[in-house]
Amino acid sequence: MPTTNKGKKMSKNLNLETVESRRNAPRRSADNCVTIIDGKAYPVENWSKGGLMIHADDRLFSLTAPIDVTLKFRLSDKILDIAHTGKVIRKMRDKIAIQFEPANTDIQNKFKKVVDDFVTREFANSQLV
Repeated sequence: MPTTNKGKKMSKNLNLETVESRRNAPRRSADNCVTIIDGKAYPVENWSKGGLMIHADDRLFSLTAPIDVTLKFRLSDKILDIAHTGKVIRKMRDKIAIQFEPANTDIQNKFKKVVDDFVTREFANSQLV
């Protein structure tokens, strides 16, 4: 049975609300995004200001290895590149979880721009109906 980070047993009926409340930031999966690692592009399953999950061959990455990533987001008027560093915290079959290092103000502002662009496009699309 899985355990929490404090070693207590978790219920098999753990609801999604409990899992989401443990996260530092909500996951985002609706944004058009890829990440570049060592010159190779990987599709992003989801991301947050705390990290990302990519589709990749797990054999190519080492646990706890430091990693430089560039996230590429398609915004309504341009492609926004966000260079960041992190470490591999989890490997699953064909998926890699990367935890970001604390972000500086520039990176935080770029993440905010991605979210703001998404909200603006969603609002504009809702007005077309």
